[in-house]
Formats: sequence, structure tokens, C-alpha cells
Amino acid sequence: MADNQLGGQQYLVLPEGASRLLGKEAQRTNIAVGYAVASIVKTTLGPKGMDKMLVSELGDIVITNDGATILEEMNVEHPVAKILVEVAKTQDKEVGDGTTTAVILAGDLLKNAGSLLDQGIPPAAIIKGYELAKEKALTALKNASSPVSIDDSDKLERIARISIGSKNIGSDTTKKYLTKLAIQAIKQVAEKKDNKVTIDKDFIKLEKKEGGSIDDTQFINGVLIDKEMAHPGMPKSIKNASIALLDVALEIEKTETDAKIEITSPEQMQAFLNQEEQMLKSMVEKITKSKANVIFVQKGIDDVAQHFLSKQGIAAIRRVKKSDMEKLAKATGARMITSLDDLTQSDLGFAGLVEERKISGEQMVFVEKCKDPKSVTIFIRGGTKQSADEVERAITDVIGALTSAVEDGRYVTGGGSTEIEVAMKLRDQATDVGGREQLAIQAFADALEVIPKALADSAGMDPIDTLVQLRTKHKAKDGRPFGIDVYENRTADMEKLGVIEPLKVKLQAITSATEATVSILRIDDMISSKGRAPAGGGMPGGMPGGMGGGMED
Repeated sequence: MADNQLGGQQYLVLPEGASRLLGKEAQRTNIAVGYAVASIVKTTLGPKGMDKMLVSELGDIVITNDGATILEEMNVEHPVAKILVEVAKTQDKEVGDGTTTAVILAGDLLKNAGSLLDQGIPPAAIIKGYELAKEKALTALKNASSPVSIDDSDKLERIARISIGSKNIGSDTTKKYLTKLAIQAIKQVAEKKDNKVTIDKDFIKLEKKEGGSIDDTQFINGVLIDKEMAHPGMPKSIKNASIALLDVALEIEKTETDAKIEITSPEQMQAFLNQEEQMLKSMVEKITKSKANVIFVQKGIDDVAQHFLSKQGIAAIRRVKKSDMEKLAKATGARMITSLDDLTQSDLGFAGLVEERKISGEQMVFVEKCKDPKSVTIFIRGGTKQSADEVERAITDVIGALTSAVEDGRYVTGGGSTEIEVAMKLRDQATDVGGREQLAIQAFADALEVIPKALADSAGMDPIDTLVQLRTKHKAKDGRPFGIDVYENRTADMEKLGVIEPLKVKLQAITSATEATVSILRIDDMISSKGRAPAGGGMPGGMPGGMGGGMED
């Protein structure tokens, strides 16, 4: 590609077919793509938000209104679109909820920055203003928050119900039932250290199997393993189980070096086989001696060893995943053993019941009724694969929201009330900032109001009228908790209605959205060596920035 001229001579800097966008053209393209991505997920916000259907190249269907899932399944190509996908992923990993909020906030921050650029305000001033606004917004959020603890079941239930409220997974009764399961799981795995509560979400296992209905979803005080007993002769139900966790292969392993054995008679062959059998029998005797009656083995179990184990009445499950072994250790109190010579009774764990059950035509092993387990399972059911998947996404979000609330210990009111309050605080403080940065702070405040606008829009209310009403309410003395009641199509006190959300979710959404926006605004030159312009145009679906994917609104 001819990139420059010097003294009338043309120099090739980029390869043929490469493309380049410079200055304002690059900025406008990036802003347009970012806003287009945010617009896709905007209609999914809130309890009256719509779902998206995404169809992959292989014809797999995903129906969801989870922001992170939509963006991940969309298979976007434009680099700026990928940055917004990262925003959603970061939000999902850090706090587990609020992905849609983070993305649509980033989209409006970009759109408002575009308006400022058109007015001739340099990107540096906008970036500085946005970063100042972010710090002020985080402070205002913290000041508007209230305390919550793991013992405050009523507030935790409200936080969970708001998180699950936007998911289309059944009736209010179903949602209430699922939130109770999530709260039960959170309280069970929570650990207190130095007056601080920590929750490791990895120890809440979500196992799903299509079949039954969503209401058949159940909480298991232990771990569910998607495996079957290794041998049909083994007991299928063991009460008061003594459990051994073995990271040992119960089989004769091949030597590391190539070995050759010469056998010259049938007797020698029989002696060799007998020796192998004796070695396996010795392994089983060591397990029997420890008084274990259920074993979970991370590696394989030889057929002969299975026979000896079943004769001893020991139930064995083989090739268990490492992550499941860790969960079993947390749930039963058993210690992982890497050598059978070290196995003693003190290494065993306990479960009130270990049972193999047939679920939707497949065998699964339930390890339940454990004593104060620090790893539990929520067994998700659903009439179709899509409904079971959406229930899993909903419970993941609820667990994320509850974990954030409990660990951070603060909550704010929802329904767009907090965004309106923070936006008003920013406008008041913008005049104290000199220079053009104050315009960027005001633009940041306008962007925050996209949340109540989107909520009003999805509820069929007039967004502008609703925004004016909320601003008026928030200027009054006790107006801080006023937001949008989407069920009654009115503005109302969110604290009284119990519409509350974790502070950490809001803090992370604003931080992620601002950082993504700032990194996009810093770009003034885009070089693509893929042989086509980054802005796309003739891309699948005809979307800006080459975003493909079958999507229905």
C-alpha cells in the first residue's frame, strides 16, 4: 500500500491490500461500532427486557438476554467490538452480574464523546474529563450505598430477586424458589476470617441435565458427579459413607522404559498373570484396610481391581475430574491421596448418602447429606436444553451478585435511581472543574442516564418524561431512592419496593466502561493488514464493523 511520498517518489510501507484509517475518520468509525454493539444489548436490560436468538454457523441456537453471553456468541470481528466483549467478560468474571449495564454505558460514553469531538474538543480533554468524572462517580456511589451482611436474609433475597428478575425463566414463584437455592448455597460455602466473609464461587457446582421442569431444580448438600459406578456388582446406595479420594491408578501401569519379557512355557505365562492379579488384589486390600466403602479415583481402575472392589462391597467411581475431586474434598472432609501406602482411616471423608440414580436415562452419583460441607451443588433441570442453559446463566448471575454484596458489604438502590443521583452530583460538580473537561463530565453524567432511559423504554414508558420526573424527584429532600417501577409503569421509592443491587456491581460497571471508552478514544490510526477496511460494510448481517450472527430482537 502506498503510504507516503518523498520528493515525488512513492514509498510502500504497508503491503498491498492493507487498509488504514486516520484521525477523525478512525475515531468516528470506532465510536459508531462501539455504539452499535451497545445498542444490540440495550433492549435486554431490566425485567421487561427482550431476549436475543443467536444461531451459530453449525445451527446451534442460543436464546438469552445475558449481555456477556450475547456478545460472546455473536462472534464479532471488528477490534472495537472485541474490546466491548472484553468489558462484558471482565464484568462477568469480577462480579458475575451487570454485564449489560457495563456495555450500554460504554456505548453511550462513546456516543457522547463523538458529539464533543464534533464540537472541536480534543480527545485529550474528553479523556481527562471522563477520568475525573469516573472518580467522582465512584465516590458518589459509595456515599449513596448502605450496609448489608450475610445474616441479612431479607436484603440478600431482594438482591437475588432483582438479579434474576431480568431473566425469562418462568413465573415469579419459580424465580423466588431459585433465589432461595442460591442464597442457601452462598451461606453454606461462605467462610469467615478476621470478621471478613469470603466466598469461593467455584465451590458452588452447577450441574444441569435437560428433562423435568425448572421447578425440579434442587439444592444438594454435597457434590453431584456426572459418572456411574465402575462395576455393575457394586452397591448403588451407601448410607454413612466413608469416602477415599485417590489420585492413584488402580491398574498396572506400563514402565517408563521399554521392557521385554521372554516367556517360554504356559506356566510362566500363568505366573505372570497371577502376579498382576496379586498386585491389584494388594491395592484393594490397602483400601479395605482403611475402612473406606466409597472411593473416587482420578485415574483408571483395572477390570480385575473392579471385581475385587465389588466383592468387598466398595463402590468406586473412576476418571473423576480434578475440579470435582477438589469439590469432594471440601464437601466430605476427605484428603487427596497420591499413594495407597499412605491411606489411613483419618484420610477418609464422610457423606450421609452416596447413591447412583438414573436421571434422563443417564446414571449420576449423588454425594449428599454431608456435615457442614464447604462445597455444594445446585442441580439444574429444564424442559429443553435452552431453558436449562438460561437457568444456569441466571443462577450464575445471582451467585455473582450475592457474592459481591456479601464480600463488599454494601448495596445501592436499583431501577435507575442510583444512576440519576450520581448524574446529578456530577453535573453539580462539573462547574467546579475549569476548562473543557467540564463538558466531558456533563457528557459522562448524560451517559449514566442511559440506564433509566433503557428501563423506561423496555417498560413502554416515555423515556424523556420519565427522566424529567426522576430528576425532579431527586432534587427533593428524600428523593435519592426514587427510580422506575417497571411493573407499574411509574416512578417509585426503590428502597420501599426492595429493588436493591450490590454496590460492587455498579462500581465495576462504571470502571470497566470508562477504561474501555478511554482506550478507544486514544486511537487515531487504524492499520489493517487483513486486506479490508476495519469498518467493514460488506460483512455478514450488514452490521457496522463486520458483526455477523443470526439475531432476532
